[in-house]
Amino acid sequence: MTEDRSQESDRRKDRDIAAHIFTTSSVMVGLCLTIISVVRSLPRPGQLETAVDDLIAIAALVFLLACFLSYAVLRSRHLRRMHRVESLADGVFLLGLTLLAVACGLFVWTIL
Repeated sequence: MTEDRSQESDRRKDRDIAAHIFTTSSVMVGLCLTIISVVRSLPRPGQLETAVDDLIAIAALVFLLACFLSYAVLRSRHLRRMHRVESLADGVFLLGLTLLAVACGLFVWTIL
């Protein structure tokens, strides 16, 4: 009985984390698209701006993948599969954040 409650509590926590990844990664896709449009509207587009917006576009696709994976967690009924996919969604989300941070760093340090 206590083990069932513990598993249900873990499942609820996992779904909460997946819901946060789902909503945040979908917002990050929109943010990446906004950043790309700002970079493209700069008066002097150069080689770096193209590299930065390409990197941000890749980050947007990575965030989209994290969104799909977290949705799969929310729809999953199998606890073991849910844990594996949630770990993958976490890693993919962190990869997207890293790509976005690298792109922003490239953009800022070359403008100065």
